[in-house]
Amino acid sequence: MDTSLSTIAVVGLGTMGTGIAEVLALAGREVIGIDISEAAALGAVASLEASTARAVGRGRITERERTDALARFRTSDDLRTAADAELVIEVVPETYEIKQQVFRELDAIVSPTAILATGTNALSVTRLAAESQHPERVLGLHFFNPAPAMKLVEVVSSVLTAPPAVEAVTALARELGKEPVAVGDRPGFVADGLLFGYLNQAAAMYEANYASREDIDAAMKLGCGLPMGPLALLDLIGIDTARTVLEAMYAESHDRLHAPAPVLGQLSSAGLTGRKAGRGFYTYDAPGGQAVVPDALTPAADAVSGSGREVASVGVAGSGTMASGIAEVFAKAGYDVVLAARSKEKADVAKGRIAKSLERSVTKGRLTAEARDETLARITAAGSLDAFAEVDLAVEAVAEDLEIKRQLFAALDKVCRPGAVLATTTSSLPVVAIARATARPEDVIGMHFFNPAPAMKLVEVVRTVLTADDVHATVRAVCARIRKHPVDCGDRAGFIVNALLFPYLNNAIKMVEEHYASLDDIDAAMKLGGGYPMGPFELLDVVGLDVSLAIEKVLHQEFRDPGLAPAPLLEHLVAAGCLGRKTGRGFREYARR
Repeated sequence: MDTSLSTIAVVGLGTMGTGIAEVLALAGREVIGIDISEAAALGAVASLEASTARAVGRGRITERERTDALARFRTSDDLRTAADAELVIEVVPETYEIKQQVFRELDAIVSPTAILATGTNALSVTRLAAESQHPERVLGLHFFNPAPAMKLVEVVSSVLTAPPAVEAVTALARELGKEPVAVGDRPGFVADGLLFGYLNQAAAMYEANYASREDIDAAMKLGCGLPMGPLALLDLIGIDTARTVLEAMYAESHDRLHAPAPVLGQLSSAGLTGRKAGRGFYTYDAPGGQAVVPDALTPAADAVSGSGREVASVGVAGSGTMASGIAEVFAKAGYDVVLAARSKEKADVAKGRIAKSLERSVTKGRLTAEARDETLARITAAGSLDAFAEVDLAVEAVAEDLEIKRQLFAALDKVCRPGAVLATTTSSLPVVAIARATARPEDVIGMHFFNPAPAMKLVEVVRTVLTADDVHATVRAVCARIRKHPVDCGDRAGFIVNALLFPYLNNAIKMVEEHYASLDDIDAAMKLGGGYPMGPFELLDVVGLDVSLAIEKVLHQEFRDPGLAPAPLLEHLVAAGCLGRKTGRGFREYARR
């Protein structure tokens, strides 16, 4: 089996095939681009010329390197031009029929020692290999879009693949400056296997009219630090492509979380397949365009109707990190803040934490000393909720326990003046159950801040069926004043972010349980292939495995979906006291401070 891989054919010159060809040509390989469409071939050449010109302009390559790369790339409409290739990478449309036909024809064309790679992200590599006369040389080589920029390459082996073929393409990936991850043959592999379940749930959430497309996308970008929201990403990938991947995943897993949301089939059947069609979940300036243009679903600038209540002073109940962060946010925005804890000493400690945070901002040049002093002067530490008697907005940030929160709201109901807005920062508990602990549930709403509150821009605004319109308008206006981005969602478990995030984390744990991939490979796959700021196991250890398990249980109890049942491995680690960074051990071990 040839391991030099100096001449490589790329079959299919769409966006992905062209990107792979560019990576190979710039890395010194002779590249034969093959497509039955003359327009696609011409487009690939033009794309390569434009892309390399930009790279020269940005100083990433020299003009000589550009000229040499372009000279190494030639196109053809005849598969027989792949005869001398040591490696053939097919990236033709995602159907068994087309891909199998390509492999059957290649068998009669290329050398018996040549390696045949499929770029599929959904179909069975084993099934494709079985169509070849030499199944031992067939494997998966899954690049991510855009191929020149994305570092991850999943190297997929079937039970028939010869180890030398795997070794050769793995070495090639490293020479291309990529990070190869070895995975087995199952639909979606690692990155797409986790990504598409999350995308599917986002589509179902939108279809259920739980939240707007803009709020779903903003929530995941601002709440999780993702480069794109899920619905915008579905438009980029192609809604028809996403549906194909999910169909393949569901056929194997029979997990309802992978059953394609009906809206994906409806949009695909209507030809509204995303950016390439000019319309999908969003509308674009042209087919293939990137700019989103307003359509009938675009919310008006003044989408929140009604006027709100006047808010000049805010009470924050709690003494932990979240309570301190929220109090800091309100005080920075000019509100008078009462920070109340179970004792004056605890409240003073919490205010001291705010002082340290503000001092760090001064040291980094983000805040002036005068602004620091003015902010601290607005905060009054109190040892009792009685100090909330005159506040206009009371925000609780105590332990995530329903009974504790209900007791607190019963106390707020007695202390706070009539007309004061009462807000809970719960991330998973039913807001209406908390509201019912008061005699004024219409004044209660959810304001789910994200940690760390001073840095994170997102606030999930959670209305119950009893929340008054002017309370909702008040909280939206407050979010604007404190420079946070509010997203509206209904009162159901997980709201937007946790309802989409934690099933993804749970599925990552299941991959490890099944010995499909390692912690390190899964984390690398999601960071390099999905653009996630942290891998799922890094994030789980930061959040806390006990907190994660509690949220998983709430989601499972609310939606009764077997696919949402917490992974046994998560339950075992929590039972063993391995809770993540805070205990020094979770999915990984950490040095004790």
